[in-house]
Amino acid sequence: MSRVQTIAVTPDEADLRLDRWFKRRFPELAHGRLEKLLRTGQIRVEGRRARSNTRLEPGQHVRVPPLGDSEAAARPGRPQPAVTERDIRVLQAAVLYKDDDVLAINKPAGLAVQGGTGLDRHLDAMLDALRFEAAERPRLVHRLDRNTSGVLLLARHVRAAAELAEAFRRKDCHKLYWAVVAGVPRQDSGRIDLALAKLPGRAGERMAPDEEGKTAVTEYRVLDRAGKQAAWLELRPLTGRTHQLRAHCAALGTPILGDRKYGGEAASLRGGEIARRLHLHARSIELARAGGRMLRVTAPPPPYLTVTLAFLGFAVERDR
Repeated sequence: MSRVQTIAVTPDEADLRLDRWFKRRFPELAHGRLEKLLRTGQIRVEGRRARSNTRLEPGQHVRVPPLGDSEAAARPGRPQPAVTERDIRVLQAAVLYKDDDVLAINKPAGLAVQGGTGLDRHLDAMLDALRFEAAERPRLVHRLDRNTSGVLLLARHVRAAAELAEAFRRKDCHKLYWAVVAGVPRQDSGRIDLALAKLPGRAGERMAPDEEGKTAVTEYRVLDRAGKQAAWLELRPLTGRTHQLRAHCAALGTPILGDRKYGGEAASLRGGEIARRLHLHARSIELARAGGRMLRVTAPPPPYLTVTLAFLGFAVERDR
């Protein structure tokens, strides 16, 4: 491609990050080159400089500078990979709530929400399975880590996406997580106020305590304990930083079971009934909607987490 292009954002691309938009439209464009084009102002949104995390709106225009032949080989608007019948069955069985505006699913652990380098199978590519005859494809309005299970909200059209995104920005959305951790916090409840920053270098997407990092606050409560070996925690994030709950639990000295990235060997317990998987579950979301309505959705834990809770002797109560 040897000329500048101006491409309109489609309704199906509403609220998509700019870097994800380029990944869809120009999959051969390397992330490093994209960042350079952004830094030098060669990529613009509505005539203005933009960052990789800029959220796009339908009808906006993106200036795309000349790209090399290999980078521009895939035509813009490349269709998403086909959704298999199995994907349709699994995702539709995971639906917890549905109305004309909002969908809520119990995201399985191990399913990435969005794609990345070398990752073709992810929820964003399978959202047609959750269309349910609607005119528009569902849209992501927030995310969960790949290995975290639980409640994930989806907007069923552009207006709902804007409404939900605004609710998240206003912090009218309250999230509650369950975690099983190695060890027991010194206090039965508390507030973790510990700023976090992304580690430099090749550590991957990993956060660490940093006084100059972004504010990160989590409230926690011990629901039950197995001696000094393990505890079952209720976690309420008041901010939404990358890996916040995992980093905060590790900072307490009680890493989440299965979280080798933040807890190393300390994040595992002996016992054949305990899966070597991340024991973090988005248990519920409570959201204030237009007109003063409240939406509360609760997700049952995945089987491996239920097995661990039983193995450790924790009493799971339905109303928790």
